[in-house]
Amino acid sequence: MTADGSARGVATVMHVRCPDRLPGETYRQVLEQLAELSPVVQALPPTAALVELKGALRYHGPDTRRLGEMLRVRTLSRLGVDVRVGIGPTVTVAATASAQVDEPGGVLAVAPDEAADWLAPLPVEALYGIGPRQAEALHEYGIHTAGLLAAVTPATVQRLLGGKPGRLAADRARGIDPRPVVPRALPASTTVRNTFDRHTLDGAETRAALLGLVVTLGRLLRHRGQAARALTLTLTFAGGTSWRRPAALPSRPLTTRTCAPWPTG
Repeated sequence: MTADGSARGVATVMHVRCPDRLPGETYRQVLEQLAELSPVVQALPPTAALVELKGALRYHGPDTRRLGEMLRVRTLSRLGVDVRVGIGPTVTVAATASAQVDEPGGVLAVAPDEAADWLAPLPVEALYGIGPRQAEALHEYGIHTAGLLAAVTPATVQRLLGGKPGRLAADRARGIDPRPVVPRALPASTTVRNTFDRHTLDGAETRAALLGLVVTLGRLLRHRGQAARALTLTLTFAGGTSWRRPAALPSRPLTTRTCAPWPTG
């Protein structure tokens, strides 16, 4: 252990993937479980997050894989959510590892001195941050694995993919990623609901219920002194199926109007 309580040669970046279509409230609860391991949690909506574990090593010890297993036990037992956890020396390695974990969940930890060798046999499209178009461009030149990409000079990769994207791809194939985990919480949200006590097909009744929800939500936001950036309408039908419609609200700057005094006399 070093003077600050960290351990040399230990991968401390954790990337957590939740199941697809996870409800927003449950996702927040998963983030709360992450915060119990470390105060440095970066939310990656809608279903992922990063955790920096350096500050947690003094308390929990240097076995970061055990922390990943502990997290899985907590989310399963408390929330019924099975997460996939990747741990590595950088964001790229950790996020790539979490995507390689077999379903339905598990933990994959990659040591710093093994990162390049572990990445080498993976297809280039498996690298975190490499999109389908970039992978297709690399395939056209016979570059199919991260190892082959790492063997190509960065200047050549830049010619194939462009300046900054090529530089990033060359670095990520080598496991190089200087980005830190930046604490980022989800913005505050609120939910209002209406449950019909019987099957309802009357359009006027459903519109009245929706209008009532809008009024209730508006009052709640005004009481909190908040402004909404987006709204999501979710309809759940009797058979258990649901329909979801998100919408971003236009951002309009506040304007101040100066009014002349009302003439007298």
